[in-house]
Amino acid sequence: MSNSTPQLTSRLSIMMFLQFFVWGAWFATLGQCLGSNNLTAFAGDAYGTAPLGAIFAPLFLGIIADRFFPSQKVMAVLFLIGGVFLFLIPNVAGNEKGDLMVWFMLGNMLTYMPTVALGNSIVFTHANILALPKIRVWGTIGWIVAGLVVGFLGWTSDLNMFYLAGGASLLLGLYSFTLPNTPPPAKGEPIDLRALFMVDAFKLFKRPAFLIFMVCSCLVCIPLAYYYGLAGNYLTNTGYTQAASTMTIGQMSEIFFMLLIPFFFRKLGVKWMILIGMLAWVLRYLLFAYGAPDQVVWMILLGVALHGICFDFFFVTGFMYTDKIAPKSIRTQAQSLLVFFTQGIGLYIGYKVAYHQNTYGKVAESYNKLNDAIGQEYAQETLSVTEKLGQMFSKNDLAKIDPSIVGSAMEKWSQYWKFPAIMAGVIAVIFFLAFWDKISISSDDENSSE
Repeated sequence: MSNSTPQLTSRLSIMMFLQFFVWGAWFATLGQCLGSNNLTAFAGDAYGTAPLGAIFAPLFLGIIADRFFPSQKVMAVLFLIGGVFLFLIPNVAGNEKGDLMVWFMLGNMLTYMPTVALGNSIVFTHANILALPKIRVWGTIGWIVAGLVVGFLGWTSDLNMFYLAGGASLLLGLYSFTLPNTPPPAKGEPIDLRALFMVDAFKLFKRPAFLIFMVCSCLVCIPLAYYYGLAGNYLTNTGYTQAASTMTIGQMSEIFFMLLIPFFFRKLGVKWMILIGMLAWVLRYLLFAYGAPDQVVWMILLGVALHGICFDFFFVTGFMYTDKIAPKSIRTQAQSLLVFFTQGIGLYIGYKVAYHQNTYGKVAESYNKLNDAIGQEYAQETLSVTEKLGQMFSKNDLAKIDPSIVGSAMEKWSQYWKFPAIMAGVIAVIFFLAFWDKISISSDDENSSE
């Protein structure tokens, strides 16, 4: 039985902070970093390692972690191994060995993704339920701080950010050995292949509303990958000095909207919550598209700030809806199924599409020219602490750059963002017309799973 104390809550909060610091230190601006190091051709595969990690994580957890070893020790070993992979990346990437770089990223993601569930398992085992929000929010704070540190150090486009992530991974690996003992939850039980492959959860597709929800959720993750993969490139091209810091505005808004989810869930219900989340993605891409020609600050920053609605209203509400309609005995399977189709299949396809020659290929040349021109015009070797703080959210004046280079890049970016806006809009319309389910946050589990 969980028994939270201030000391335990602090220990688990540190775990959550470091866990998402590791990921946030490199993932948000990976595309910009690779683009500045002549590795754009490998960006789609590099981002695709995260969905692959999400797809295979349940298999690792179900076969090994849940049955043989304490969760905190498994997490410790995984972060130590993952840290080694992160430390290896800068050297091979710096030598433009893109294929090997992707393999090292895959190794890191295969070790990282299982820790998301392991971390939650440790928290659920030891913390009082009232302490859960206070602990989980430190994960978001960790991601924010990682972006701010990368921006402060000026590493948005620098492979050194992997050293930062690797160091934090090794630190968390060692720290994990000190966490409360969390025995494997399925120790001694035979491997349940039905649960492992989510067989029972697939039966939920007999419920038409859940089928529509899952199909639309998977499909809408394809345009979602455009932001995760290329927002850093876009922000840098529009003049923002350190996209890593600028993008933390989105996580800051995520904390705010996370607190409002229960209120809006009661007032709006599942359908409108998810629909608003989808439409927020459409609005974000339209703001990026129409803000590009003149680099309109309020439009671009509002597009970033919409992350709170985009993520919380879509993903978090989706998890809540799945929990409500799934019978208690298969809720874990159902959540795994949702992750499999959204953060796994959907985003994997999305990164492939976002970086395809027929999509990003049309903007790549213009992006590279402008990126190089900005780097030459605003090259800075040594900065004081004050200057480093100032660069975190500052914006370079593109008026100093050749107008033809800026104009060409902005025209291509404007066209680029319109496609995911249209794609997300079409899926939102399909969801609006086809999804009907009367589920509220006040419904008890029995009624919700009828």
